[in-house]
Amino acid sequence: MATTLTTPTAHASVGCLKKLLRGAGQVMFQPSAWTGLLFLIGIFWGSYAGHAGIVAWGALVGTAVSTLTGRLLRLPADDGAQGLWGFNGILVGCAFPTFLGNTFWMWLALILCAALTTWVRTGFNNVMAPWKVNSLTFPFVFCTWIFLLAARAMHGMPPEHLNDPTLPTFFTSVENLRFGHLLGYWLKGIAQVFLIDSWITGLFFLAGLLVSNVRAALWAATGSAVALVVALLFKTSGADIAHGLYGFSPVLTAIALGTVFYKPGLRSGVWALAGIVVTVFVQAGMDVMLTPLGIPTLTAPFCLTTWLFLLPLIRFDHVEKPDHSNWNPDNKTHLARRPDSAGTDIPVK
Repeated sequence: MATTLTTPTAHASVGCLKKLLRGAGQVMFQPSAWTGLLFLIGIFWGSYAGHAGIVAWGALVGTAVSTLTGRLLRLPADDGAQGLWGFNGILVGCAFPTFLGNTFWMWLALILCAALTTWVRTGFNNVMAPWKVNSLTFPFVFCTWIFLLAARAMHGMPPEHLNDPTLPTFFTSVENLRFGHLLGYWLKGIAQVFLIDSWITGLFFLAGLLVSNVRAALWAATGSAVALVVALLFKTSGADIAHGLYGFSPVLTAIALGTVFYKPGLRSGVWALAGIVVTVFVQAGMDVMLTPLGIPTLTAPFCLTTWLFLLPLIRFDHVEKPDHSNWNPDNKTHLARRPDSAGTDIPVK
């Protein structure tokens, strides 16, 4: 009798855990619990190595809150099963402890903001549906911007780690161009997707992508590498390059354009490379634009650039009317997955 009572509970717990882990994976468009697990391992490693373990716990709280919110609001169950309720929330969870002081009120604001992203995502997607594009991570960006700006007027969540509002000032270009350092800059560009300043975390993220979609891993690596080269050639801030801050948005743009919204091919590959390069310029421009406000760009350069490349609805395959409003396999058939012998999903090559 005990077995019959506990088995449904066990299945429900496993299902809930998979939703949470997939929420982490969906930050890079991967509906894989294994990907999410490796992402979280990378977040914990990088956070504690950087003496900021609170960021890792914020990530867990953010994804749990946003996923629970989707369930309470009875949003489409398929979205929840694929982790689409959680990916904005986990980014909120990483951002708040990164930029704000560790107070009770900061955690309360984190919970509120993470929950807010769930229905804001639904609203933004409703608005953007006629344009056939998705809100991507912009619910995280928009809601976090609002709360970070509010922190300037609220002592309860002190903006201890935000830059002071100022006009752009003099900066130096990168000085150390040895291979080992360049390798670290490249991997940090991948790790900074979750605001983690660790090259080892970048390795965990690449491993997480590999277990889900080899092409996604290759495009993530390419996105950070190309962004690094462009940032070096145009002599951007050496400190920003060294911390991977010119890499994370191009990484997301690369995955989105190279593997998700277009069927992988030569033409779409060239389009993705162009998107990576443009994202670097958008990143630089938004850095200058937001410095006087004292808030970070977050993943806004990725969102803006990807929209600019998706809105024309250019055809790179045989789809008569491209629809980029979501990346469900029913809509993006090249992302369809089939079960392997172990019962887990693997992408159809």
